[in-house]
Amino acid sequence: MTEFFHILLTKPLLNILIWFYNVIPGQDMGLAIIALTILIRLILFPSFQKSLRSQRELQKLQPKLNEIKEKYKDDKEAQTKATLNFYKENKVNPFSSCLPLLVQLPILIALYQVFLTGLNGEVSNKLYPFVSDPGIINTNFLGFVELGKSNFWFALAAGIFQFVQSKMIAPPKTNTSDKTSLIMNAQLTYFMPVVTVLISMRLPAGLALYWAVTTLFAIGQQYYIMRAAKT
Repeated sequence: MTEFFHILLTKPLLNILIWFYNVIPGQDMGLAIIALTILIRLILFPSFQKSLRSQRELQKLQPKLNEIKEKYKDDKEAQTKATLNFYKENKVNPFSSCLPLLVQLPILIALYQVFLTGLNGEVSNKLYPFVSDPGIINTNFLGFVELGKSNFWFALAAGIFQFVQSKMIAPPKTNTSDKTSLIMNAQLTYFMPVVTVLISMRLPAGLALYWAVTTLFAIGQQYYIMRAAKT
């Protein structure tokens, strides 16, 4: 299974990263990471687009869902049945917004290995014949950030972008919002960005750079959907 994962994801992503490193002027690993991040986001764009639209639809339906929860609060079975019927009537799949996260998880695992390998320069025996071995890899991003070491500012940027994204997708508060939903939303909005910073501070700055760029891309995508929904 590990070998299959390596052949299917890790090795192709590593070769794309090194190819970007070779062709981008200046041979800057940070720019190569940004280019690979944008490429991955563009490939996954349709699934993320669908997920974000589903989240918007669920937010619009949330007041009615809260009414159902209140109406059947003493009968969980009836509440579940009424909720599923409501989703069916409105043609909404409550799990569709989770799909991009499931897709992104193996990619994140693969990228962790890819960036560690690339930042350590251990690529000579892992490249396809048509990808040139760059030899010594420059891991200084724009000449002043060492991507192979942890960097507080990159970690902080990743956390801030995570917070902005969480605030954008958080459902509006209503009088019928249940306490469980409010607690979960608060955790996602405030707790996860802190976790992102703490984890990113322990990882090479190259990984924090990836997370910051991919989250910034997601913010732009969410803004586009929200603006399109108003027109």
